[in-house]
Amino acid sequence: MAYPDLKLFIDGQWRETRESLPVINPATEAVIGRLPHAETSDLDDALAAAERGFRIWRRTAPRDRANVLLKAAAILRERQREIASDITAEHGKPLEQARLEVIRGCEFLEWDAGEAVRTYGRVIPSGPGVRYMVHHEPIGVVCGLSPWNFPLSQPARKVAGALASGCAIILKAAEETPAGALHIARAFRDAGLPPGVLNLVFGTPSMISDHLIRHEVVRLVAFTGSTAVGRHLTTLAAQHLTPVLMELGGHAPVIVCEDTDVEKAAVSGAIRKMRNAGQVCTSPTRFFVHESIFDAYLESFTRRAAATVVGNGVDPGVEMGPLANDRRIAALSELVEDACAKGAELRTGGARLGNSGYFFQPTVLANVPANARVMQEEPFGPLAVINPVASLDEAIEKANGVPFGLAAYGFTNRADYIDRMTDGIEAGNLSFNTLEASLPETPFGGVKHSGFGREGGTEGLTNYMIVKNISHSLTIV
Repeated sequence: MAYPDLKLFIDGQWRETRESLPVINPATEAVIGRLPHAETSDLDDALAAAERGFRIWRRTAPRDRANVLLKAAAILRERQREIASDITAEHGKPLEQARLEVIRGCEFLEWDAGEAVRTYGRVIPSGPGVRYMVHHEPIGVVCGLSPWNFPLSQPARKVAGALASGCAIILKAAEETPAGALHIARAFRDAGLPPGVLNLVFGTPSMISDHLIRHEVVRLVAFTGSTAVGRHLTTLAAQHLTPVLMELGGHAPVIVCEDTDVEKAAVSGAIRKMRNAGQVCTSPTRFFVHESIFDAYLESFTRRAAATVVGNGVDPGVEMGPLANDRRIAALSELVEDACAKGAELRTGGARLGNSGYFFQPTVLANVPANARVMQEEPFGPLAVINPVASLDEAIEKANGVPFGLAAYGFTNRADYIDRMTDGIEAGNLSFNTLEASLPETPFGGVKHSGFGREGGTEGLTNYMIVKNISHSLTIV
């Protein structure tokens, strides 16, 4: 399938720009498209359109808003194979994983469509002649900033929350992987969304975020990305007292207790670690394994990781595609080199794979010292660290020994171990005997340097709404 002709989407219209940059296929390094770059005049038009769109959309009945979201989700489901092809071309992930990402994005839209009709207020008990009521109202125009690792599901989550709440949104999608967001805009246009409610721009990230966040029309900044960028955007927003929703980086620990099924836990960990080439903020990375099962776990994990089929995502049987950009190759190579220089054991992988495309070997490091950079820095790639621990208390201490707290995992069949990890682990998302951290129906977000606010679940619309307290006296007092 041909890669789409990329354009901005402003006030219900597609728009070309004078400047553009190439979009690269990470498996072949071939140019597959041209990305339009917004100018300040385009951003000003998007701001004006979003302000007009918000006035219409906030007055649209929640049931009608929900119907538009459901229709857009149905359209995306119908087009899932075309969209998956575009995602694989620009990102590199295997086609089936790309297709499942499209379905996941649809589920975000469908869940929040259901929540749109459940933004209940309440009546507070009061004395005779007085009524106290709480209303929830859309916060306004949202500046949504989505990352490159999930080209459709990440922007879909931002759009779902904003539109279900009655907000308008200006979405700045990732420059490396723009097609997913383009398909979302197409689907909502075809679903009958009023002009201006959803606007899509691409371009220089710093220029776009700076221009939009400083504008008084923007009432919320919703960002998914690195902690460093999130800190900068939060600082910028704070200068204008603009609220933020930040879903930032992670460095997920996995605690493997001595009572678990070693082979199943190891194979599950190896497969999940290599999903999306490890480019997942919740990707299991720091494995703390009880010393009594450490050798067996390490052997099984390494064997399965080394067997991962790496290649072009369009080829049958491929389990892991390339990294999304060449920057990740250099970053991973540096982390491996640093760890090995400090005494870590390289059990498999550790280097670029081939000379064409941004492929990196599935990599396992064992017995990594605490002063290695990878113990504190999120690798965001197919790199796992496996270390032994003598006790659950030691594992919990090491799991919490980073400034991040997005996702964490535990493998055990003991209820007392689960209780201790539930109380002791610092993370916004904690899973036992599964490496799934986020679903449409569950709240997702982090603690510490992994951000604040939640997306998904019944809590997912909270950040997109304001609470208005109404006091009504039946007589003048």
